[in-house]
Amino acid sequence: MNPWLPTAPCTPRDCAGHEGRVRGRPAAVALLLAGCACILAGALGAPFAAMLGAARRERLIRRWAHGVVRAFGVRVRIVGTPAVPDATAGAPGALVVANHISWLDIPLVAAVFPGRMLAKSEIRDWPLLGPLAARGGTLFVERDRLRALPATVRTIGAALHGGSRVVVFPEGTTWCGRGRGGRFGPAAFQAAIDADATVRPVRISYRAAPAEDTAPAEHTAPAGAAAFVGDDPLIAALWRVVTAAGLTAEIRVLPPIPARGLPDRRALARRAQTAVANESANRPPESVHH
Repeated sequence: MNPWLPTAPCTPRDCAGHEGRVRGRPAAVALLLAGCACILAGALGAPFAAMLGAARRERLIRRWAHGVVRAFGVRVRIVGTPAVPDATAGAPGALVVANHISWLDIPLVAAVFPGRMLAKSEIRDWPLLGPLAARGGTLFVERDRLRALPATVRTIGAALHGGSRVVVFPEGTTWCGRGRGGRFGPAAFQAAIDADATVRPVRISYRAAPAEDTAPAEHTAPAGAAAFVGDDPLIAALWRVVTAAGLTAEIRVLPPIPARGLPDRRALARRAQTAVANESANRPPESVHH
């Protein structure tokens, strides 16, 4: 393990337990197959989606990403105004930043802010998700090579300059969602400054309904079942989600932050991290979409 890379204290054993209702094996298997089929459909349909106009393609991606989360048996709750295209012709794109808890974060963010994901290179080799990520324009980064960081910043900046929306999880690793999470690394924010792009922070959380009822998401406990932390195998994380009944994924859209006007990338990173961590103090109007 590279000692310079961000790490979290979260482990599958300590943080990924589920307390609440559970599904039987047949129902869980059906959801696992449905979710994988939905991902496969996206991979097969990606070349055809690329031929659509930008607005129609974005609507299609949002609906598909929402469907992926639902196919795995997880409810979706979007708080705030869903995204509209950020850039006009010739204008820079937007840097979308979020806390990182689960593999579900990727389709959940895409259900609101479709864009080019920044992801570790290992994801390229994941079954189904890897090829789909590559076709979707994911920007893969070698996390173990610090010397590659300047090139990564230039790549993000070029994408933003070209009008793309780029999605980054600046914590650099996953946290279970029960605490405040990790520090936002400043590198990607330098790209936003270089491109004069707007930063769009969002807050992700997962909730589990109690065993005895189906309380609304805001009254339930953080869901350990959704956490994908430490050395957790992907198949184990998938199975944990489909067997945990009553999960709700919430994404809260926070006010945009212009890159211009802040002194440097560290100040911009701190501003975005504070917005995400202090979500209760930064709530937009309660526009809720399921």
